[in-house]
Amino acid sequence: MAMSNILADEFWAQTSGTTPENVDERKRTLKELRDSVTPLLVQKGLLFSVDTLENLWIPLALWLSSQRQQLGRPLIQGILGGQGTGKTTMCAILTVILAKLGCKSVSLSLDDLYKTYSDRLLLKQQDPRFIWRGPPGTHDIELGLATLEAIRSSTAVQIPRFDKSAYLGAGDRTASETVTNVDILFFEGWFVGAQPIDPQAFVTAPPPIITPEEQEFARDMNTLLHDYIPLWERLDSLIVLCPTDYRCSLQWRQQAEQQMIAKGKAGMTDAEVAQFVEYFWRSLHPELFIKPLVKSSLVDLVIEIESDRNLGAVYRPK
Repeated sequence: MAMSNILADEFWAQTSGTTPENVDERKRTLKELRDSVTPLLVQKGLLFSVDTLENLWIPLALWLSSQRQQLGRPLIQGILGGQGTGKTTMCAILTVILAKLGCKSVSLSLDDLYKTYSDRLLLKQQDPRFIWRGPPGTHDIELGLATLEAIRSSTAVQIPRFDKSAYLGAGDRTASETVTNVDILFFEGWFVGAQPIDPQAFVTAPPPIITPEEQEFARDMNTLLHDYIPLWERLDSLIVLCPTDYRCSLQWRQQAEQQMIAKGKAGMTDAEVAQFVEYFWRSLHPELFIKPLVKSSLVDLVIEIESDRNLGAVYRPK
């Protein structure tokens, strides 16, 4: 579907409240909303195209607002996206638009649910394969469940936060953020909503899952993924930011590190980035976990990300 035709689709017509009788009025409303949020987005440095703003972000914000109203309680919106897919930017843009619609939103990253530094040290002692934080097993699932339940039922909620710079980049918990009267929670992360698969799939897994040891690690991560299902069951909806080629995430991460180094900040070399990203692919390979997910009824919307980071097709799985 071409970006310019999204609103013509039945789904977008419904979510934006457009009917043949009110189409002109609706267009004026959308234009007014676009004109009011554009200066705010520019001020925050959130780059976008007018076409994408009009035909994706605004209709999506309207849909989220409508879902919140229908639920009669805060909406928990899951967002799955790998490294460099733009999860943070997407949430920031939608937060600005939703505020104009009278909806207060806040983001919770899967990263915010990491176990403490000391707990992860113990985990690594028990299983040296946990080289980095990130894969299943490195998160405090009970903390996540308590946070999502509080969002649904409380007016004031403590949102956990994680400081990635602590302990020379190993990271640790930091002070939680108190939020009140939240309408929409964006729960985002690189495997939010991912489902366990048949362990037999790892026998013929794609690279970099090659050796028997790597296959065993992938199977163990798949087993640990079952523990996350109670978290996913709290999601009211799931959006997937899906690269047209999962290998782009390696290039994007290398570019980000190169930019940091160019600014005089600490950053990983291309080889270190490759080692880091491939570790994530070994734990939950996109071809095995994301590819089937975007074709399932568990996903409400798929937004494809092209190799140049521009948005591609936007569709609902059939």
